[in-house]
Amino acid sequence: MFDEAKAQKTLRFIENLKHTKGIWHGQNFKLLPWQEEIIRTIFGTVKNDGYRQYNTAYIEIPKKNGKSELAAAVALYMTCGDGEWGAEVYGCASDRQQASIVFDVAVDMVDQCSALKKRIKPVMSTKRLVYQPTNSFYQVLSAEAYTKHGLNVHAVIFDELHSQPTRELFDVMVRGSGDARKQPLYFLITTAGTDRNSICYEQHQKAEDIIAGRKIDPTYYPVIYGAADDDDWTDEKVWYKANPSLGHTIDIEKVRNACRSAQDNPAEENAFRQLRLDQWVKQSTRWMPMEKWDACAFPVDPKELEGRDCYGGLDLSSTSDITAFVLVFPPRTDDEKYIVLPFCWIPEDNMRLRVRRDHVPYDVWEKTGHLMTTEGNVIHYGYIEHFIEKLNEKYHICEIAFDRWGATQMVQDLEGMGFTVVPFGQGYKDMSPPTKELMKLVLEQRIAHGGHPVLRWMMDNVFVRTDPAGNIKMDKEKSTEKIDAAVATVMALDRAIRNANKETESVYDRRGGILFI
Repeated sequence: MFDEAKAQKTLRFIENLKHTKGIWHGQNFKLLPWQEEIIRTIFGTVKNDGYRQYNTAYIEIPKKNGKSELAAAVALYMTCGDGEWGAEVYGCASDRQQASIVFDVAVDMVDQCSALKKRIKPVMSTKRLVYQPTNSFYQVLSAEAYTKHGLNVHAVIFDELHSQPTRELFDVMVRGSGDARKQPLYFLITTAGTDRNSICYEQHQKAEDIIAGRKIDPTYYPVIYGAADDDDWTDEKVWYKANPSLGHTIDIEKVRNACRSAQDNPAEENAFRQLRLDQWVKQSTRWMPMEKWDACAFPVDPKELEGRDCYGGLDLSSTSDITAFVLVFPPRTDDEKYIVLPFCWIPEDNMRLRVRRDHVPYDVWEKTGHLMTTEGNVIHYGYIEHFIEKLNEKYHICEIAFDRWGATQMVQDLEGMGFTVVPFGQGYKDMSPPTKELMKLVLEQRIAHGGHPVLRWMMDNVFVRTDPAGNIKMDKEKSTEKIDAAVATVMALDRAIRNANKETESVYDRRGGILFI
């Protein structure tokens, strides 16, 4: 139910604070409609016992919409105005400097409010504001989660949740930390991020599910302002939809300038869409346009490939990580496509741990047959060697390209089985031609991969490094974002192309430069 008096109490407190930035400095904090709706809903919606219904609020909104000021106001209210004796209010972010942004706004608000300034003692050396009448405080914390157990939390202000490097601090601060309080509040405020395996994206998905009615959680209040994935990011109507403060705290001309710059420089597009439109883009410099990759998910029937020539790419992991072996079948006629057949392995004993740690559905892929496990907690190379030997009974594996690193013993074993193995460097010289050729084949829809989910995930993780000569090679941004199967695909494709063109000029010579889209 809704308690208007409780909502008005919070609104009055906040609107007696003053703005701290720019031309609004010193003016009363008049909440914009979207801000007022959030405050009214959180603080006015109560249970039958009169305590707040919502203990978690997830607010996702593009930058410069005034979220830091709103977060600072909520922090001060939870410290000074909520009537909680000994309230512990914590400001958290990816690091202490980031958490201090909201704290510093709160300090400026206190300095401009004589009633609060008389009652609050700032301890700037430890980033703490102590509200003396109730012995409550607002304190900045950094990300060292192991030091945070045992806190008696009344409120947590999480700023830029998308920047959290792991989920540890979030779990420590949110899971059970407020059990001793009647109405704790976890106020999560953030811009969209790029890591879809993060705690922030987990909360984003939960918020979306609640908004869409797919999940029900009466304690969770979700607010997402942003453009849909299929919205035209250059359309000003979309900008207004995503930015409720556009025209107030955001100058439309600055957004126009940023959009024009992003249109002129594709490298800026993802940053514009993430920060200005609150879209979850995969990486700031992602290489593969996934809609083009998905358009190449033509059916692949392994049985129909039996007896055909193919070329392998082997990317060995460390003993506890993913190993990938990919076969590429070259076209026999002009009408056929290059066909990709991937195989991936992970140690069985550490798979569950990796699912929890990396938030990657290895277990689901294993059940669907797209990922295999080897017994134990390390990769069983002997099992993989035997698997490749059995594959050769179905397909004619002409060559296997391999990364020299860590592959000495397996290479010797495969040579002993009669395979032709070819070392493949991971630098620009060897990687650039087939990587560029892979992009051409994808854009021309001359490759078929069957929509293999593990390969798709890894291809989505790829970004490229470029040397001064314009050569490229695959790389990754985060250790949990694997690209092994993508690298193995490039190596196998290289051997398929070179061998298919031995009697003619190289495709690398015939082709023009890489297409940019």
